[in-house]
Amino acid sequence: MTASQARRVPAPVRRPSPGPVSGRIDSYPTHRHGDYGLRAGKPFPFGATLVPGGVNFSVFSSAATSVTLVIFEKGASQPTVEIPFPEAFRIGAVYSMTVFGLDVETVEYGYRMDGPFDPVRGHRFDPTRILMDPYARVIGGRDVWGMQPDWGDPYQHRARIAFDDFDWEDDRPLEVPTTDLVVYEAHVRGFTRHPSSGVKAPGTFAALKEKIPYLQELGINCLELMPVYEFDEFENSRTAPGTGEWLCNYWGYSTVGFFAPKAGFAATGRLGMQVDELKTLVKALHKAGIEVMLDVVFNHTAEGNEQGPYISFRGLDNKTYYMLTPEGYYFNFSGTGNTLNCNNPVVRNVVLDCLRYWAAEYHIDGFRFDLAAILGRDASGAPLSNPPLLETLAHDPVLARCKLVAEAWDAGGLYQVGSFPAYGRWAEWNGKYRDTVRRFLKGEPGQVGELATRMLGSPDLYTGRGTAASVNFVTAHDGFTLADLFAYDEKHNEANGEDNRDGANDNDSWNHGVEGPTDDPAINALRARQVRNAFVLLLTSQGIPMIVMGDEIGRTQLGNNNMYCHDNELAWLDWTLADRNADLLRFVRELVAFRAAHPVLRGSEHVSGNDADGDGLPDASFHGMAAWEPDWSPDSRVLGLLRSGSAEDRTPDVVYLALNAHWETHGFQLPQLPGGLSWHVFANTSVPAPGDVHAVGEEPRLDEQSHALVGARSALVLVGR
Repeated sequence: MTASQARRVPAPVRRPSPGPVSGRIDSYPTHRHGDYGLRAGKPFPFGATLVPGGVNFSVFSSAATSVTLVIFEKGASQPTVEIPFPEAFRIGAVYSMTVFGLDVETVEYGYRMDGPFDPVRGHRFDPTRILMDPYARVIGGRDVWGMQPDWGDPYQHRARIAFDDFDWEDDRPLEVPTTDLVVYEAHVRGFTRHPSSGVKAPGTFAALKEKIPYLQELGINCLELMPVYEFDEFENSRTAPGTGEWLCNYWGYSTVGFFAPKAGFAATGRLGMQVDELKTLVKALHKAGIEVMLDVVFNHTAEGNEQGPYISFRGLDNKTYYMLTPEGYYFNFSGTGNTLNCNNPVVRNVVLDCLRYWAAEYHIDGFRFDLAAILGRDASGAPLSNPPLLETLAHDPVLARCKLVAEAWDAGGLYQVGSFPAYGRWAEWNGKYRDTVRRFLKGEPGQVGELATRMLGSPDLYTGRGTAASVNFVTAHDGFTLADLFAYDEKHNEANGEDNRDGANDNDSWNHGVEGPTDDPAINALRARQVRNAFVLLLTSQGIPMIVMGDEIGRTQLGNNNMYCHDNELAWLDWTLADRNADLLRFVRELVAFRAAHPVLRGSEHVSGNDADGDGLPDASFHGMAAWEPDWSPDSRVLGLLRSGSAEDRTPDVVYLALNAHWETHGFQLPQLPGGLSWHVFANTSVPAPGDVHAVGEEPRLDEQSHALVGARSALVLVGR
């Protein structure tokens, strides 16, 4: 540019400065209440949101006549101030208000709702109650696990304000392909609370972080956590008859706050830092290549039935949030006193907002939905053919890569395994897989054909949905441990204080001759073999396998199949078992590694029975004691399964399983392999450790290639290479 050109450039136009940016977004009060400035708030998002200079409070109620914001100093027994929402601050059925001058570090808040008390019409308003915000991101009042609260406190569960200042660095959800998952179900407290855990803060998120190397060595890549949001361990707490032991709400399947991590699970909970502690755990797990799935309970809340406490929903808008009978009582499809009205549009949005929050703010990879069949019922409890909540979650853009897993039944008798409304997205806990494997291993007749179907991803249940629609499990938190499954004929829940009436009676378990512990070496050896047999079936079946905390080291609950109320060594993981049962732990580790090494076990599509890879073998074929001749008769207790495909490098991937649930040894004729391949032994549960399993790639060649002996009640796994 020349000097003359520069002189011709027009001078910039000067405009008045708009002042601070915050001045452009309504950061000044228009009303006052005592020492506090107020102005009309924003109706969305619901909850308490930090805005310039203040906090925006927004709460919904379709039938309240007035709403008051109640402000406390943290831990104070009496409110600092109560601020009625001016009528001008209501938009439709949403009350929203910005309050300036609050100390957001120390404030706790709740609501009083005035309106009709008319239970027959569904209304239970009571302005004497202080109610927790259902959108609270942090909840105080139960900051340390098991610490007795002040029962005279008028506000037991206190909403606090969350700060979104956590440094995630470059962390993001892992998006592991569903067919590659190996899920490990664990209870945060129970995983590290035992004195043998060797961690700094037993029973906490921080302690679980210390155990990540153990999970890595085990080989799992998805940690499914039983409820981690705020619940009340004192709900229905009592003293056990005879022992005087404290029984509590240990599992946490009774929600107080859907958006808030449980303070009592955090070493820093007494400091109000549970949000950061849980996020730190998630970030560390992701760095280790392990996804995080949360067990979520949207079917009911901790408010119970008509005699239950006022915590939140009951006093905010009872008629909207709960399924009610025509007389105004609570439907109880959850078995716990109430049922959330999940397909009401308002409640549907609570669920959606909650899951979006966990996915976005905590980088959660997936969700397992407790008693998910309830989520498909209408306001009167009738099953819907096209449940809007399930469809919404399946197609939500924020949840697009999250795993969605349904427990496809409820306590009201609705059983939807194989028929849960999936919308191309939902997987299911496959209860039929569990039952079939248990019955086969017991040696019950007529199970071979059913087992064959279950091991191939249950195509009879999930045709068109793929194998990953089936979450396969033999045990779960609810029921026997794997060790107890083979040590007890009957449940032994006397310690629960309910005269052994609670818990399931149809366990398909077998004690192998003695109820409970025994010194009989033959029985103990058979039980140990059965545990290994179960792991072989689980980790070689198509679908998503799920292992329960401690099964890999022989954890026992002494025959208790309903541990919901125990916070003691009966429920905690005894880490000394990792040394005492090191051979079992090694067996499971090698099986997990074997599954990862063989894509043929993890295919996303159901098999066709054809030779898709041109290697001379069908992708799946069944055999009996004679090759290519399966025995489907009712008295059969043997099955051979040959899986064939190609690995990523196009090398042949051939695995053969010989399963013998009979009480006698049987010889199996082996299918002939294509040229250049021979059978090698990966696992043989009839052989004592360490010969029961071999490292991947180090499997010894089978001496006799045409047949193999399979011991009584045992499993043989061969690999062709």
